[in-house]
Amino acid sequence: MTLLFFFSALGAFNGFLLSLYFAINAKKKNFTNYFLSLLLLVLSIRIIKSVFFYFTPHISNIFIQIGLSACIMIGPLLYLYLNSYSDKKANWKIHVIPYLVLMTALGIFYPYVEHQAIWSRWIVCGIYLQWFMYIILSFKYMLPIIQKFKKKENLKNLDVWFLSIYLGVLFIWLAYTIAAYTSYIVGALSFTFVLYLIVLLLIFRNSNESTTFFEEKEKYKNKEIDKNTLQQIEQKFSLILDKELFLNPNFTLEDAAKELKITKHILSQYVNEILGKSFSSLIKEYRVEKAKQLLETETNYTIESLGYDSGFNSKSTFFTAFKKITGLTPAEYQKSQSK
Repeated sequence: MTLLFFFSALGAFNGFLLSLYFAINAKKKNFTNYFLSLLLLVLSIRIIKSVFFYFTPHISNIFIQIGLSACIMIGPLLYLYLNSYSDKKANWKIHVIPYLVLMTALGIFYPYVEHQAIWSRWIVCGIYLQWFMYIILSFKYMLPIIQKFKKKENLKNLDVWFLSIYLGVLFIWLAYTIAAYTSYIVGALSFTFVLYLIVLLLIFRNSNESTTFFEEKEKYKNKEIDKNTLQQIEQKFSLILDKELFLNPNFTLEDAAKELKITKHILSQYVNEILGKSFSSLIKEYRVEKAKQLLETETNYTIESLGYDSGFNSKSTFFTAFKKITGLTPAEYQKSQSK
């Protein structure tokens, strides 16, 4: 029972911390993270209410009312967060203020303490229906990602993040909806599971990247590269390969921009939007291609030394990048070429 309480409450506690983190980050960098911060906050409030109600049934009815009321903002905040990255921004007041007024009025005229039957039979059902309607409304922002799946295109980190948030909210809604047939605590456990799954997924995807998932390529939105500049970059970009500049283990985006005589910002935008990857990922691909050439032709050197000759600054980064890109270890690749 102690472990059950621990894992149930863990998600809510970390949800509060992440909510605070995104709220602070929003002030500094990205206003849209306010919606994400508030989404995590209302989810955490709903979850912590479930945890304490399950383990301490005598909990104050006022707290129960607050926890249930928080649910009405989950759907709108999910929609507003996903919408905030689109070209056509929704008016957040329309999706927030009416529900806040409604829940305040219900709390005053039909407090949970005195009208538990009405809350259980009507109000809670209405909240979960509204939550589901917003899940349906938010689905349109998943369609471009689904299209990428169908076309077998690589997903951006931001695509993975959006999909994770959407499916996470859907999964938690489903957990609470079927709680009558399973257990009331399933919703809380689901939140913990979903939260950690999303975080681990993004840590894994970003472990070798210089940017974080909420500072994705969307920062270039509405700042398209003009055609003349694009042509100039395309003509010059081959210099990185021709001169093998990537063999320098300390080669940076700034170094590349100076060599190509363009701004660092424009080059970063070109690599992210046109080539569809981060600069560090692109350089790793160049280095792996060089390593493949050396592994095929050089037999008197250790594999580790060939990694350094390819521009990698350590054995571990070489082996990790090579395995990720080719699906084989350097030794396996060299052996396959010698047959």
